[in-house]
Amino acid sequence: MTPALPRTDRGRVLLVLALATLVTLFTATVPLLRDWFDLRVYYGSIDSWVHHGGRVYDYRVPGTPYGFTYPPFAAVAMLPMALLGLHAAIAVALLLNLAALAVVLRLLAGPDWRRHGWYGWALTACLLALFEPLRDTFSFGQVNLLLLALVLADATLLATGRGRLAGVGIGLAAAIKLTPALFIGLLLVAGRRRAAAVATAVAAGATALAAGVDPDASRFYWTEALWDTDRVGRLGYVSNQSVQGVLARLGEPDRAVWAVAVLLVLGVWALRTRRAAATGDWTAAFALTGLAACLVSPITWVHHLVWLLPSFAVLVRAGRPRVAGALYGVLCTSVVWLWFDDASGVDGFLGSNTYAWITLGLLLWLPVGQLRPGLRTGSRSTSTTTAAPVPTAPAISPASVQTDPCTAAATAGGVVTAAPAGAGGAPSEPTASTFPADPKPQSSSERVSSYTADPSPS
Repeated sequence: MTPALPRTDRGRVLLVLALATLVTLFTATVPLLRDWFDLRVYYGSIDSWVHHGGRVYDYRVPGTPYGFTYPPFAAVAMLPMALLGLHAAIAVALLLNLAALAVVLRLLAGPDWRRHGWYGWALTACLLALFEPLRDTFSFGQVNLLLLALVLADATLLATGRGRLAGVGIGLAAAIKLTPALFIGLLLVAGRRRAAAVATAVAAGATALAAGVDPDASRFYWTEALWDTDRVGRLGYVSNQSVQGVLARLGEPDRAVWAVAVLLVLGVWALRTRRAAATGDWTAAFALTGLAACLVSPITWVHHLVWLLPSFAVLVRAGRPRVAGALYGVLCTSVVWLWFDDASGVDGFLGSNTYAWITLGLLLWLPVGQLRPGLRTGSRSTSTTTAAPVPTAPAISPASVQTDPCTAAATAGGVVTAAPAGAGGAPSEPTASTFPADPKPQSSSERVSSYTADPSPS
């Protein structure tokens, strides 16, 4: 039986305070803090480039082999950091990530987000703070939440019929980091050719702008840095939860094997997203694309897995809150770090790749097209108030939300549900590693990250 939660405001305040205390103790004692390592990479690269005449891709964090690995446009977008000191940049990064998380939750919740009230959102905040990819994103000063917000905002534009700017968010995200480029593929699979063209044009334009700002950096990135995964970190490192990471820990160096595995993943993704688009289930289509992007990227560090958040919304919407809660709980445990030193054997194969198995399982079995009666729409719906299907683009659509705090707590603190349009109503070591610092080049005993800026190939 699910224990009864307090029904009075006083009881709810006490529960929230107790949960917040437990979360604070957990995050302060179990995971090792990242000391804003990736943000230090960004800041040092921009500072060297702007103030000291250095080259973006030559900078290395002192005492480490790690430097900037994003496409050149990411450096152009980060130029405002040159006006700030390091501590001010850290504060701004925290605020931007908090704002991006609020946008992501708001877009997944739709107009019914107010139903949760302060109590539901307080529980949500506590449980989200335990989610390892989010912990890492904040602690490293990473950009993945900002990219997720861009993609979901673009999806909302498509869903609500404001399609003139549709594709801009995805294009910008793809210019900053290559992983979101798969969402352009989603637009093509879904038949949204105009939005796909806009996204491609924006990405190309941003890339051309960066080339104009620093031609040498662009030439170096696209001809050398992009293909050199050694700049990012060791493929077999336990934090790499992509298909490539699984194969590397097996000792399989053949790139042809990885290419075949990637083609299989993309084949499954194309079939499932096509079905999702055909049934009007845009939430699932975008969730599946995030899952596939994490699997096919050569390197998917744990903090990249914030792209799994829409999948939990799909599970809750489809009436599977216990499954969502169980998977979410596993992603809060940092279990993969138990195989930090040795991922050999059957237990290593299964345990060190736990997050990759969850991602693959969601790609294969995430509910698609299982919409509640009365909520099904055509494959092209324009708004949340129009029942009749009309041409528009796929996107995360507003949905009814679980309002029972018990259910919300059991499903990642109310990571809110999402349904298709037409719905009515409503560096240090990697995260949580308790092992001593890795003596390998991917880490150091001086609390330096074992993985830094996201891999450019991703």
